Amino acid sequence: MAHYQNFEELEIYRLARSQCMQIWSLINETSLSKDYKLKEQINGSSGSVMDNIAEGFGRGGNKEFIQFLSFARGSNHETKAQLQRAFDRNHISLNDYEDMISKLKLLMNKSRNS
Repeated sequence: MAHYQNFEELEIYRLARSQCMQIWSLINETSLSKDYKLKEQINGSSGSVMDNIAEGFGRGGNKEFIQFLSFARGSNHETKAQLQRAFDRNHISLNDYEDMISKLKLLMNKSRNS
């Protein structure tokens, strides 16, 4: 972590940001926008992944960064469960669901290796 100047340089942060933007697009382009509780939950959890990576980086130590990566992984799993609910409620297509799940898995794997 020492050779990075800011959290935006981290691949894991860029993946989390991309995931968050894709979730936001799904919210705005599907009936998920009308499921207010689920919309807020999935928007919050996907944003929390980014936020925890940034906060952990900002703490300045490897131990803290690892702890906040753990929080980010938890939020990522939360996002996965919410995507499953969105799919089960017919808010998102199977294609969108599978695409997002594969990206969530990639992010989870990257977070374990960071």
